[in-house]
Amino acid sequence: MTPEKWQSIVGNVKDKFEVLEYDKEHLDEEGGIDIEYIIFNGPMGKMRLEFIAKPVVLDKKTTYSNRIGSETKIDYIYSDAEKSHQLLTYKWDETANDWVEIDSANFGN
Repeated sequence: MTPEKWQSIVGNVKDKFEVLEYDKEHLDEEGGIDIEYIIFNGPMGKMRLEFIAKPVVLDKKTTYSNRIGSETKIDYIYSDAEKSHQLLTYKWDETANDWVEIDSANFGN
């Protein structure tokens, strides 16, 4: 999934369905994660699409000691320029009163 394809999907959703919410979030963990989501009334009911952009992991450094009871610490080195992208699709479940993830493999094609 590319950012251009995501914008195309958002445009199609805005043209065809009633949009309930559209927003962006930024989380500072894992090198800075950007989440952009849209909630709309779709053909299967209330749906949510999330586009997640996170930095690519360049390296993983493990710090440990061979002593019994010592801790192991893992530090990740994230890229400043490269990002990986992911599309997640959810459907609102009235009985569970929560979002249920559905397979979004066919949405990106």
